[in-house]
Amino acid sequence: MWNVLLSFSGLVALIQLLFLPFFPESPPYLMLQKEDKAGCLKAMKQLWGEDNYQTEFDDMMKEKAVTKSTKIMNVLEVLKEPSVYPQLRTMLLLLLSLQFCGLGATANLQESIIPYVSLGVAISELISIIFCSSIIDRFGRRILLWGGYLLMALILLLLETSLLLSDQLLWMRYCSVILIFLFLIAYGIGP
Repeated sequence: MWNVLLSFSGLVALIQLLFLPFFPESPPYLMLQKEDKAGCLKAMKQLWGEDNYQTEFDDMMKEKAVTKSTKIMNVLEVLKEPSVYPQLRTMLLLLLSLQFCGLGATANLQESIIPYVSLGVAISELISIIFCSSIIDRFGRRILLWGGYLLMALILLLLETSLLLSDQLLWMRYCSVILIFLFLIAYGIGP
């Protein structure tokens, strides 16, 4: 019954995908990234109810003034910055720990292929982190969340199908592994 459990996470992603368009953008995103003061105030009222949010709005304006003088760094510049090394070590530790997640057993593969699957999982996570950090400022969190959940729901549907057919068609096991990699990339880019 593990495949039913796997399908459950797809159902949750689908529910989140359906409700996400009804939520407003994040007020700090609207203010700091889009420079939309009216949209920011509207989102505050929609999220937090009718009230006076001038203090929060002033805080965002101060943050905006501070961030204007801050240089935006790309991925390579961040990797060269010594102050982020503790966070990078933590991320690398998490990526390496994914090798022990058991995805090879999920896809019902030969034992000799499982180390390659574990390596693929770590590479998929790394790709998603680099890709997401490169595009999040351009597209915003809402689009990445929406697209990520949509991709995850589609991939989980395909994964369930490939796992059901893996006993009849042995090559479907490899499709399952590829779909697992794609799911991890979609999860890293979106949620």
